[in-house]
Amino acid sequence: MPMDLKDKKQVRNCWKNHNFKESLRHALAGLACVWRDERNFRFDVWAAAGVIILGALLRLQLIEWLWLGWAIMSVLASELWNTVLENVVDLVTDYQRHPLAKKAKDMASAAVLLNAIFAAFVGISVLGVRLWQLLMR
Repeated sequence: MPMDLKDKKQVRNCWKNHNFKESLRHALAGLACVWRDERNFRFDVWAAAGVIILGALLRLQLIEWLWLGWAIMSVLASELWNTVLENVVDLVTDYQRHPLAKKAKDMASAAVLLNAIFAAFVGISVLGVRLWQLLMR
């Protein structure tokens, strides 16, 4: 028997964000949490700040900024997802060692590594070329 509208309202999900402001508040709380708890995320943010400062000094073109922005955001996002997966694995395993838990965590770390290699390649391609041109003048 299908549930009528009145019943659906009563079963309302207490975990669901109900408006944009609430969603934004939770997202910012997540960023604050990852900043506070994850040393690698803080390192990535400081590295990104250095790249942005260097890019501003080198007066990069729009397409160069887009490549650098893509690289920076993909590393930060993969670092966040890695943290999410690690926390979920810890929750599910109750911090007990398990071969599949290790495998999942190692694979998530590998995803971050691949993104970092990509970001380094982009950074060298964009900033390295610009610095080389500057030094060869």
